[in-house]
Amino acid sequence: MYDSPFDVTPEKLAEEAAKVQQKLGAGLSTLREMDEVHYGATRKQEVWRDGKVVLYRFVGDAPPTAKIPILICYALVNRPYMVDLQDDRSLVKNLLARGEDVYLIDWGYTDRSDRFLTLEDYIERFIDGAVDYLRDAHGLPAINLLGICQGGAFSLTYAALHPEKVKNLIAMVTPVDFHTDDNMLSNWTRGLDIDLFVDTLGNVPADLMNLCYLTLKPWRLFVQKYVGMVDILDDKKAMEDFLRMEKWIFDSPDQAGEAFRQFIKQYYQGNGFVNGGIVIGGREVDLGFVDMPVLNIYAEQDHLVPPSASRPMKDLVGTDDYSEVSFRGGHIGIYVSGRAQKEVPSAIHDWLAKRAK
Repeated sequence: MYDSPFDVTPEKLAEEAAKVQQKLGAGLSTLREMDEVHYGATRKQEVWRDGKVVLYRFVGDAPPTAKIPILICYALVNRPYMVDLQDDRSLVKNLLARGEDVYLIDWGYTDRSDRFLTLEDYIERFIDGAVDYLRDAHGLPAINLLGICQGGAFSLTYAALHPEKVKNLIAMVTPVDFHTDDNMLSNWTRGLDIDLFVDTLGNVPADLMNLCYLTLKPWRLFVQKYVGMVDILDDKKAMEDFLRMEKWIFDSPDQAGEAFRQFIKQYYQGNGFVNGGIVIGGREVDLGFVDMPVLNIYAEQDHLVPPSASRPMKDLVGTDDYSEVSFRGGHIGIYVSGRAQKEVPSAIHDWLAKRAK
């Protein structure tokens, strides 16, 4: 706002106060005119279901030209509509525009009946069930799998256990080495008594998870963004975008207790991709069995999955066809920023097109 403390004068302070007052006054009018914000830019159809877990197929303006469908596997901790947030911020819409055939697993909202779901349920029951549906529906031996964040860790795990069912694997902002020094979230979880935590709480409340994520960047996420909101109070479109993002941030499911316990122990605390020890349904996960082409997309300013946590994938997977794309942005910007709309869908489509045969 000011270049130095010496630039602050009574006149400038009065001018700044008047601007804020004007913005606040305009905000009252803006907020009265706004309807409830909605998410999702793209029409979708339910094609398969297992309990609360639903597989959707997105419907574009034109039929897909790609012969092999993409299955998006999102994290459990947030709702997957971040990949199709709104018309001008949609990874899904941009992939469809390039001819891709896009499906997505929606995990639904966990309740007490899901307390004892395990990682085996998520990977061998839900992901494998969706993959088998797509293989049957399209008459293919294998499909393309796109995993995001924790969903990327799930996708790597699945590809290691079922390499014959995955044609190409794309990992976005996916942690592989959970013990890097710059991974604050990992440092927190390594000291957690996860057995006491889950035995006490059962399912892990979404509000508690959100608080943990927000406190990773407290100034930015508790104060700065709401102070900055004053600048857009007179802009209805900008306010709608802001509130839509806020809705996504706080629209989080609870975490199934047993699966959460296993994920923290085997991935975060045990660093199982690097050290071994991830066991799903009695089978140990070895990334050396990931022998299909792999595209690793990471964000350079990611505070949740720093690049140092993602790049070790190159030396752990068994494929000779490994590619990396670094995106100049953060963990959320890689889906919704203007730059992301141009760069990320094209990178995915072009990479797949070269491996379409």
